[in-house]
Amino acid sequence: MASKDSMFRQWNMLRLVPRAPLSITAAEITERLAQAEYPIDKRTVERDLKALESVFPLMVDESVKPFKWSWRRDGAVFSLPGMSVPEALTLTMAEQQLKRQLPPSTLDALQPHFSAAAQTLAAVDDRTQTKAWLGKVRSIPSAQPLLPAEVDEPCQRTVYDALMKDRQLKLHYQKRDGALTVYESVHPLAIVQKAGTVYLVCLFSDYEDARTIALHRVKQAEMLYLEARRKEGFDIDAFIAEGQFGIADGGEIRLQAVFARAAAEHLAETPLSKDQVLYSESADHLRLIATVPRTRALTWWLLGFGDGVVVHEPAELREEIRQTAQRMAAAYQDKS
Repeated sequence: MASKDSMFRQWNMLRLVPRAPLSITAAEITERLAQAEYPIDKRTVERDLKALESVFPLMVDESVKPFKWSWRRDGAVFSLPGMSVPEALTLTMAEQQLKRQLPPSTLDALQPHFSAAAQTLAAVDDRTQTKAWLGKVRSIPSAQPLLPAEVDEPCQRTVYDALMKDRQLKLHYQKRDGALTVYESVHPLAIVQKAGTVYLVCLFSDYEDARTIALHRVKQAEMLYLEARRKEGFDIDAFIAEGQFGIADGGEIRLQAVFARAAAEHLAETPLSKDQVLYSESADHLRLIATVPRTRALTWWLLGFGDGVVVHEPAELREEIRQTAQRMAAAYQDKS
């Protein structure tokens, strides 16, 4: 019986053979298999093709050299259950990134493909370049990472389905203080993921203002057979920019700040804005001038440098950071 490696290799080999009048040579198949992490010699490919010819509607043109292989023009369509290693790698990485953003019904439809990708990678030697890639690439959050909040899977599925189908929801919601509230008529508008928390943006009953609820606090969810109400002119990006999720937008400002050189040298390679100017203030300091959005994220970013930055303009931002620094210093005073 052929080994797993041989079987997967032959599946991929069959996928490479085009239907006549197109054709492919054994050398071309060998090269393509090597690219797909199945490095074998041309003689093995030729032997495999001869063996497969007795089972599948393959044909070979021996009137030219090198010989050219094709799938017979009238040969039955044959759908192969395998996938290439690069395809498996792509699906595996996509699954890791999209689990919390795709609706469950879509994930259900993709699950056989994710499983096939896992099986394909499991059958490949760990030392192959493509499979090894999974252990070589990571995405690191710029802020302190937090463990994701635990979301009840059936509740998440119901909420996502209602959002996709524009249906109303009945939710049992546990507030931060532990009190349980039942919302009889919830109209879902959007899902937003911030760090490890997923939020539902919605309308309650007949109210017109959009609200947010943390999905991990939903303890029971029921999709109703009632069409959800849409908020006229609602735009999720504008909603976020208005200050929801701690990202208030106060318009653009002209930021001027002096950084410790070691703290700000990376800004020469990853600037804050397209119009950023960064130049030496002294041997140990750099002055930055840039037009940036006035957000809480900007304030938190500047505070993260500690005494490695002094904001000069705008005056209101400088004052806000000065007062915050004073409160921090007071909190750390030794009161013993």
